[in-house]
Amino acid sequence: MADTALDLAHAEMDSGSQTARLRFYERLADAELFVLLAAEPDGDRIAPETFETDDGSYVLGFDREDRLAQFVGRTAPYAALSGRALAAMLAGQGLGLGLNLDVAPSSILIPASAVDWLNETLGNRPARIDAQPVSIAAPHGLPEALLTSLDAKLATMAGLARMAYLVSVTYAPARPGHLLAFIGAVPQAASALSQAVGEALTFSGLEAGELDVGFFDPSDPIAAKLARVGLRFDLPEPEPAAQRSAPGMDPDRPPKLR
Repeated sequence: MADTALDLAHAEMDSGSQTARLRFYERLADAELFVLLAAEPDGDRIAPETFETDDGSYVLGFDREDRLAQFVGRTAPYAALSGRALAAMLAGQGLGLGLNLDVAPSSILIPASAVDWLNETLGNRPARIDAQPVSIAAPHGLPEALLTSLDAKLATMAGLARMAYLVSVTYAPARPGHLLAFIGAVPQAASALSQAVGEALTFSGLEAGELDVGFFDPSDPIAAKLARVGLRFDLPEPEPAAQRSAPGMDPDRPPKLR
């Protein structure tokens, strides 16, 4: 079976590059993880199975159901939730994450300190500013790491906007910058899209990088100019709504430790 996004990111991380390390944690946050439980869920509360080592306690998570089954070798209860939801749940509890232990190339023990760091990093929110571009041009001078990170991040934002254009802009009075302009975004998705762009910037490893985000209707006159000069990112079409009955499957109701 093909390697997963986490397998590939873990292999890149072995190079020792700081950017590759950040990219691995970004993929971890975006991944759906299957967390082994010690008992069946109690409403929205779950009790993860823990793996004890000399370096601390670890919750066990896998990025495919078959990997969990391979590790356990028996029928066992589990909860499916995103990596970011798991980091939020474990933060401050002194619990690390044992990812894909013994069943995948991405097998790794992530200590509690790294889980806390990931949760704190994901909690950073972009600031809101009000500024109107006075000129728009093709983007230039942006590092490949940022473009790669944006492309991967927007691929996880299915159905939240039609597309996005990356452009260079100038704000009055002659302040340069870059803008990622979303076209046809779902009204309630502005916060999630802004946060996703902020994470792409953070995990690309750029020092003091800035990237503005804007939202435009397809009928807005500026949309045509964005299409002419901008670097286009197409967001995936939404998948059919799935039944979200298992703990951790409803993003608005993350599970709680018990």
